[in-house]
Amino acid sequence: MVLTTEELIDYCKESMDDLNIINSWGETAIFYNPGQRLKRGIYIATIKESDGKNDSSSHLNREGVYRLNIGVNKETFTRRFGPLPKRASAGEVVDMGYDFSTLDKFLPHPVYAWMGWICILNPSADKMNEIKACLLDAFTYAKNKGKSK
Repeated sequence: MVLTTEELIDYCKESMDDLNIINSWGETAIFYNPGQRLKRGIYIATIKESDGKNDSSSHLNREGVYRLNIGVNKETFTRRFGPLPKRASAGEVVDMGYDFSTLDKFLPHPVYAWMGWICILNPSADKMNEIKACLLDAFTYAKNKGKSK
């Protein structure tokens, strides 16, 4: 069974404080924003449900397909996927040899892997514990970044 985007958002709301959740640019963005001090906040995760001009490698225009993107810390990224890749040119994907349209598998983010982002398309309920761990990692990472702002 594929997790719904609502289940993922509800988990974030229940498990994390000081969130700012915004729907814009064709995605739902989940930010850490204590006291709403920042315009939007510090990214934790996004849920993207359609392809964009510079991000179509996941083929999100397939019916019912979405991608959960998570901004984990660099150590978590490198443990899973090795060194951070070079930033891709506009409209290109990072050069890491992955099929970014694969469902229910953690992957480097096709565009933002160079910043340590990971993703998963249409995650199954079986992946929820791993998703929770990654989201909490991203939340802690955002909180630590927020301390310096």
